Amino acid sequence: MTINKFQGKTQEEALEKAKQEFGEKAVIMNIREVKPKGLFRAFKKSTFEVTAALDEKEPVPFQVPGAGADIKKMHESINVIADEKIDISKQPEKKADFAKAVKQEAEKTVKAANPVEKKEADKKENSAEKKLEERLDDLSNRLEKSLSYGKMELELENAPTSEELNFMRILYGTLLKNEVDEKYINQILGEVEKLIRPGNSVDTILSNVYQKLILRFGQPKTIELSGTKPKVLFFIGPTGVGKTTTIAKIASKYKVEYEKKVAFVTSDTYRIAATEQLRVYAEILEAPMSIVYSADELNEAIEKYMDYDFVFVDTAGFSHKNKTQRDDMQKLIQGVKEEFEKEVYLVLSATTKYKDLLDIVDVYREISEFKLIFTKLDETMTYGNLLNIKLYSGVELSYATNGQNVPDDLEIFDTQKIVKQLLGGNL
Repeated sequence: MTINKFQGKTQEEALEKAKQEFGEKAVIMNIREVKPKGLFRAFKKSTFEVTAALDEKEPVPFQVPGAGADIKKMHESINVIADEKIDISKQPEKKADFAKAVKQEAEKTVKAANPVEKKEADKKENSAEKKLEERLDDLSNRLEKSLSYGKMELELENAPTSEELNFMRILYGTLLKNEVDEKYINQILGEVEKLIRPGNSVDTILSNVYQKLILRFGQPKTIELSGTKPKVLFFIGPTGVGKTTTIAKIASKYKVEYEKKVAFVTSDTYRIAATEQLRVYAEILEAPMSIVYSADELNEAIEKYMDYDFVFVDTAGFSHKNKTQRDDMQKLIQGVKEEFEKEVYLVLSATTKYKDLLDIVDVYREISEFKLIFTKLDETMTYGNLLNIKLYSGVELSYATNGQNVPDDLEIFDTQKIVKQLLGGNL
């Protein structure tokens, strides 16, 4: 992994330098404002510093050297076994024992044997999580300090101490409570196990888990105007996830802040309310709107808006089990003429159950390639599914919404904020 810092007069300038150096695969680790110092600081402007990384390796599963004679033999990924009893009175002597103890102890935190034990476990856990949150509050400073030394990975030299073991257990339990898929937790903590060393290992663990989560989320991709106009933007997804409101938020941003010409098209003829809702937004933005029933009508509508920058297409929400509507959606998207540039955004609610999200992603990726937008972040306290679906789908993230206000409750997916929450911090 290559990590560099880039400075600019504005945040955009610093980000652009990072992209020029690392290309589109650049992952933004940290953005901070550098305020002027000295006697004349009141007359100077702040600058911005972006810390960016280029990950040159693919993530590997949680694997550790075996204890047998053949040192090349590797264990399979270690998972928590619900009914397995362990004794942690002794400090683990081998890496495999260490990983196993971490996971088994983490499970005890989540599932106590009886109410009395659970109450005592909760007290200890709350105290431990409070300490974890305090560490997260100054994580950026420690991250900057480690970056300045240019050494991001440390080799495991000695067996872990009880503090290190307990800290890994807390991290494991925290990620699990935030509903991060257990297999992804195993991978991440497996990768950082080799980074433990006496002295500053707890800080090293936290910094490296933070970095690896940032890298897994990747750099969000926003809507950009490139190539020929207009760019056709499809918004697809299940019923009730907030597609129409999300369209209004994004369109408002580009119309008001960037002074782009926007137009609306809706193929959601199943719900009259959806059409009327989009019409209201179109009138407020003084933007044209068309209703279409087929790919041919969609192409005709796009041709009417040739001098516009963006055409936002609202589609009908449907159950991912409805094959007829799914086929209609696929015909609509694939029926757009090749001369028109198009992008597709799958809109998902952060409140949807993990298993349903997996099914939805599987169905919609048969329809088209897409980027992800998550809605209703304000309606849940656990954000593990955001990471789970990102890793499961392998597609890029784009925007997130956290309320109904148009256009205020919209932001570019804030990776740093979500990672901090996953590790026990507060949004």
